[in-house]
Amino acid sequence: MTSSNARAGFAALSHPVRLSLFRELAARAPYGVSAGELATGFEVPPSTMTGHLKALEQAGLVLVQKKSRFMIYFLNTEGAHSLVRYLSEDCLGLTQTLTEDV
Repeated sequence: MTSSNARAGFAALSHPVRLSLFRELAARAPYGVSAGELATGFEVPPSTMTGHLKALEQAGLVLVQKKSRFMIYFLNTEGAHSLVRYLSEDCLGLTQTLTEDV
């Protein structure tokens, strides 16, 4: 992961609604959720919700798949792991996996 990609990921997660969306998608992984279903838990207009989801998608943290007339959003586990690896290995110099300490 490049520092530019990492900055995009951190910037996307710096917004409270996007961070909450990311956490919600992580809790529901590996299953996808429609934008409408996600919007029910947030007090934001649908167009704003779409913008937040798009920002997460552009940062590589969310994947979207069209099913019929619905957009289904999934956590991009590879993108999330890459961001965590960048922070732990490139920034902090930690080379052991996060699960070794558990």
